[in-house]
Amino acid sequence: MGQIRTNAAAALLGVAPNTLRSWEQRFGHPTPRRTEGGHRIFELSEIEALRHALFETGDVAAAIAIVAERGEGPATPGRLSIAFSDFDEQKADHVLEQSLSMRSLERTIEHVLLDAVQRLDERSAERCFASRYATGWLAAAKRVAPPASRPEGVMIFEAGERGAGSASEGADLDALHAQALELMLRRIGLRTLSLTSTLPQERVGNALRALRPSALVLAGSGCEMTSLGKLVHVARQVCGELTIYDFRGAVPDSGGSTVPRLGQSPIEAVAELRQQLLEGSSQRKERLPVLTALPA
Repeated sequence: MGQIRTNAAAALLGVAPNTLRSWEQRFGHPTPRRTEGGHRIFELSEIEALRHALFETGDVAAAIAIVAERGEGPATPGRLSIAFSDFDEQKADHVLEQSLSMRSLERTIEHVLLDAVQRLDERSAERCFASRYATGWLAAAKRVAPPASRPEGVMIFEAGERGAGSASEGADLDALHAQALELMLRRIGLRTLSLTSTLPQERVGNALRALRPSALVLAGSGCEMTSLGKLVHVARQVCGELTIYDFRGAVPDSGGSTVPRLGQSPIEAVAELRQQLLEGSSQRKERLPVLTALPA
């Protein structure tokens, strides 16, 4: 993750840990975050930027001024987490814009935005703010994505209502990963539609007929198996045989399921779906997976 503790940061800077703490109190820099155990954690990039500035100036006040003028170093999930902890939308916007100047949209989403949200305490106001910010940011990115250019469609059933809160640990993060997956699939030309898995089965027929998906992705570990089984049953009634995928643990890994797993990462999931739907569909027609772990 590019993070180090106080002793390691002090060693890189060639000072004592107490000196580093005094700089934090006097200058407000470098800026650590705290672990659940109360330990200070520094972004390695921030320490490296300060180390280079100290080498140039030999004076801590001047070095910190230079770092402030040049920026806080590369856009990192740690910097974005700090912006979320400050409830500062403008600072968060700045970090993400800086990341987009160096990374693709996909890598900015996965390695900066989602990582930053995950670092925050799950039941904190900071995490709630970050999740809502990320939801809005991803929605805005989807609105400016190019229209679908492929006939294949992917229906995503995600666990629970996005942003509505859930007793399931990581539910907000699962929802954000599902939202990121939908955006990334749209960007490779696939038609997409994302719905909550809590919808009654009789209410999804029109959506299925409109999209006619080639694949169904069950996303998030908070999905109820009974609800998923009913949704899959309706999907196959409407669309015929179609491939079912698991994303982020929607289907328990009991050993009896043949549902392909897309893993935890949206970039990894998109790569797999691209290969299966756009590059290898003709080779897989003879052995579509059966959802043996779900009730009919």
